[in-house]
Amino acid sequence: MSATLPITEAVEVRRTAEGLELELTGVWSVRELGAIEAALERIDVASVPRVRIAAAGISELDLSGAWALRGFVRRARRAGAEVAFRGAPPDQLRLVEQTLAEPAAPEEAAPGEADPTAARPGPAEPGDRALVAIGRYVVRSGHDLVAGLAFFGRTCVTLAANLVRPWRLRPISIVRHVYDTGITAMPIVALIAFLICVILAYLSAQQLRGLGADIYVVDLVTIGVLRELGVLLTSVIVAGRSGSSFAAELGSMKLNEEVDALTATGADPIELLVVPRVLGLAIALPLLTVIADLIGLTGGALLCRFLLDMPLEQYVNRVNESISATTFWVGIIKAPVFALLIAFAGCYRGMQVRGSARELGHLVTVAVVQAIFLVILADALFAVLFMRMKI
Repeated sequence: MSATLPITEAVEVRRTAEGLELELTGVWSVRELGAIEAALERIDVASVPRVRIAAAGISELDLSGAWALRGFVRRARRAGAEVAFRGAPPDQLRLVEQTLAEPAAPEEAAPGEADPTAARPGPAEPGDRALVAIGRYVVRSGHDLVAGLAFFGRTCVTLAANLVRPWRLRPISIVRHVYDTGITAMPIVALIAFLICVILAYLSAQQLRGLGADIYVVDLVTIGVLRELGVLLTSVIVAGRSGSSFAAELGSMKLNEEVDALTATGADPIELLVVPRVLGLAIALPLLTVIADLIGLTGGALLCRFLLDMPLEQYVNRVNESISATTFWVGIIKAPVFALLIAFAGCYRGMQVRGSARELGHLVTVAVVQAIFLVILADALFAVLFMRMKI
């Protein structure tokens, strides 16, 4: 049996055999603080074994509302109740708890007992130290993987919610990131694509000219650029530029406590800071890939013209003959996926920054390395998938 007691619009209490269940909804801000505190005070937690709190229905929560919720949680625990949240506790409550947390004092030895810090174990053997180092690395990697998956899931949920409710998107911020990650990257992407494709065409011509197969240089350049090199080179360049930029920007905001300030005002940092960067890069990278493809084919055409004396018309005709209906789209399909991986790596590492500029520099480096690794891994998986699909 359960009884529902609607205390206010913001708090709904259900009494069950196990204890109390609280459903928190509506606005929990400084404007409603008096009513919220009065409603929480009316909840009797005496002789209640367990209190479960569902905070997913809160539409707006600032530090004042989190402070009131923290006071109720502490009162319930002092009364002997076990307090648990259904799902993750609100970020604002976590921020208040972290701010007010007191550093743990070192334990003092009881009278008559030896001081635990007086005797330290001697240095371990080299083999033991290696095993300890490996174990710590594995544990840290496991924790980092779990945290990364949680961040990825939260980002995907927030992105899906914004796409369902497009009025929550921030078009000005998205356009700015399209400009920063796409328009400003066009010169370096075009230059690298041109040089790499000229080198590829030159090496191919050197090998195929001795076999009398000069015409296949066009096939090699066209298929290589459209399927692999165009999108892969562009993604690596963008990972170095935009991945590091995302990590540095968000890391600096973490150091300056700007992210905590957003959380304190009831704003969602993922929605404000991460989603616009993800969408901006997802729009910019396919466009950069198209530019890299065009510049790469142009580089191949120039080398074939001056090294192999191949007329431009013959080159264009051979390009049309060598590509299939899926050659161009195979490369373009990869671009949004690579963009999501790069943006995720940069934003995740940026949001991890704590405490020092040295850690910021370290995590920026980690973001770039992981972004490039994820891009190459995803490209290999795409290659296997397309081979299985015979595309």
